[in-house]
Amino acid sequence: MARRGLRKMRTGIVILVLLVVVGGGGYVGWVLVQRSAPVSLPTPTGQLQVGRQTFEWTDTARKDPYVAGPRKLSVFVWYPVAKGVTGRKVAYVPGQWTGLQLKAPVSILEGPLDSLHDPALDHAAVAPGRFPVVVLLPGMGFSAPMYAALAEDLASHGYLVAGVTPTYSANLTVLDGRTISSMPAANPSNLGDNSPGAIEAGDHLVNSWAADARFAATQVAKELPDSVDPAFGPSYVGHSFGGAASLEACRTDARCAAAIDIDGSQYGEVVKKGVQAPIMLLGADDSCITSVCGPDAKNDTDRNRALSLLKASTNTSWCATIPGTRHFNFTDYGAYYLAWPLRRYLPLGTIDRRRALTLENGYVSTFLSHALRNTPAPGAPACAS
Repeated sequence: MARRGLRKMRTGIVILVLLVVVGGGGYVGWVLVQRSAPVSLPTPTGQLQVGRQTFEWTDTARKDPYVAGPRKLSVFVWYPVAKGVTGRKVAYVPGQWTGLQLKAPVSILEGPLDSLHDPALDHAAVAPGRFPVVVLLPGMGFSAPMYAALAEDLASHGYLVAGVTPTYSANLTVLDGRTISSMPAANPSNLGDNSPGAIEAGDHLVNSWAADARFAATQVAKELPDSVDPAFGPSYVGHSFGGAASLEACRTDARCAAAIDIDGSQYGEVVKKGVQAPIMLLGADDSCITSVCGPDAKNDTDRNRALSLLKASTNTSWCATIPGTRHFNFTDYGAYYLAWPLRRYLPLGTIDRRRALTLENGYVSTFLSHALRNTPAPGAPACAS
């Protein structure tokens, strides 16, 4: 789970600082020069340009499970823009979202996020036509902006992508002009250790995330009524815990057209009851979430849950593992400048990081096109069950 990687990274801050100090000023100076070089997100591979807008939506029909009042969500929406349209590019992390930058002193080893070049156009007009909706959920502790590479590639292929940041689960959310941190109840410290308590916590929490996703799917249609294709229900895509929530959202949404779990241990009723829509499970080399453990997996505790999910599901299920990847390869960490030893310390595999993003984007867009538009199937076998 993404939570494990973030926790491990925090506990290693002292080690990183010591290594930098021991390396001396020469290495620090070299890093400062390297991190100032321009870095861009990957260029989207679809035929359309991409726009982005940010929203704050309130689900007045649902009480927030963690604070008094209705549930409020920050949502980034990426969408197709016609060729030839020009305009101002978005800031990758606008305003207070710059708080996603790692904190000092480790921040010196990460390129500045506020200067990362993002190809999306700020508030450009949506391209003519109607497009399917995809709800994108981040990993535990992460925020939706950190999946822009995947979201923008999908938008360039003709999807309206709503990236939801689950309030109080993400380490950083921005709502009502202020930053909001995570709460232990919404971001359990034991999530991912496969203990009975952790599984119980995940089974409970996944319902809240799934409700967030279903609400976002409905709200996109209200926000962009002339751009949503009524022929397709929403698809749900998520990484890590967001992957588990995507499956549960699809199970509980009769409209669901497809769902993708990217390297996420499965939680909730979906493990026993399955999904009726087509699904894809996309894993890393050290993962068992596809029901077949990758070559670097150190235990198979996730395998049985994945097998249960697949046996209960009634539509086509596709599974794939991207060689050389680890958990963070499916996030925008694949595009950031990361100096050693931070790059070595994070759960990133041996694969070239930008190539990992390209492969991830290819699997996701190909599978959704197959599920929704009956184009050729992705280059991955049906899941073993």
